[in-house]
Amino acid sequence: MTTARRVLVIGGGSAGNAVTILLRRAGLTVDLIEAKPDWNATTGSGITVQGNALRVLRELGVWEQVEASCFPFGSLGITDLGGTLLHVVEDIKTGGEDLPATVGMQRPELQQILIDAVRASGATVRLGTTAESLEQDADGVSVRFSDGTNVRYDLVIGADGLNSATRTAIGITAEPEPTGQAIWRTPAPRPADVTRTDLTFGGPAYTAGYCPTSETTLYAYVVEACRSRDAVPPESYADEMRRLADHYGGVWPEIAKHITDSEKINYTWYHRLLVEGSWHRGRIVLIGDAVHCCPPSLAQGAAMSLEDALVLAELLTSGRDWDDELFVAPPV
Repeated sequence: MTTARRVLVIGGGSAGNAVTILLRRAGLTVDLIEAKPDWNATTGSGITVQGNALRVLRELGVWEQVEASCFPFGSLGITDLGGTLLHVVEDIKTGGEDLPATVGMQRPELQQILIDAVRASGATVRLGTTAESLEQDADGVSVRFSDGTNVRYDLVIGADGLNSATRTAIGITAEPEPTGQAIWRTPAPRPADVTRTDLTFGGPAYTAGYCPTSETTLYAYVVEACRSRDAVPPESYADEMRRLADHYGGVWPEIAKHITDSEKINYTWYHRLLVEGSWHRGRIVLIGDAVHCCPPSLAQGAAMSLEDALVLAELLTSGRDWDDELFVAPPV
């Protein structure tokens, strides 16, 4: 085959950034578009990254930067409502023995590391830009962008998240569904005693927990039943999360003292999504949250997105034709 030369990646999150870096390394021309003008560089408080994701980050060439910015740990604690430790579970090193089992990071820090790697790869990046139409034939896809320009691509990768417009555009009707749970998250200073994730089950919420994200920071979270968003005004977020946190002991009183700024608190419903069957239509392929998502309590959302990017890049650079057989054949 003649290797396809130009790829469009829609979405600049973990999946889109990772596949862009990998395809550029293989010598393909890659354009990346991201709807948010700031590339989501400041969104989020913290992220728990397990070994299988760290393995992909190492493949991307950014492990040294991640290692310098993260807080590694290898176990999970279970506590009672008062903060007494009940049990410790040793984490499995899913990325291999030479990587930590788990790390915590400030989410904007990880995003910035990936942004810098995309920039360094030589990809063309267009922020504040969306794909308005996708017209494909057997050889490629013609894309009209929100700025009125038109470009022809050999392949389009939709990595545009849970509410993917690309998924809808290619006729996949699966939609994310609420699970009935919602999570409150906030950054806070790290008490010296916090050296891993500890979880408490029960109390006024389903789960309360925290994860160290650096030597000086953590992110804390409380998971409860979904409420109507209209019933929780954004300006009351700090009061609501602190009210829930006040029922937990241990280091929670120290954390709760810093739950004061509603603008720093994220309130999100849990959703589930799995696109059954093929994740592509012709020369348009979906990856990441556009085709699957899981509750953040599993700490695998970004990990699965990164693994998607690695597998797709391996397929696209294997020398095989970019046809239906490539995207649906079982691995060998």
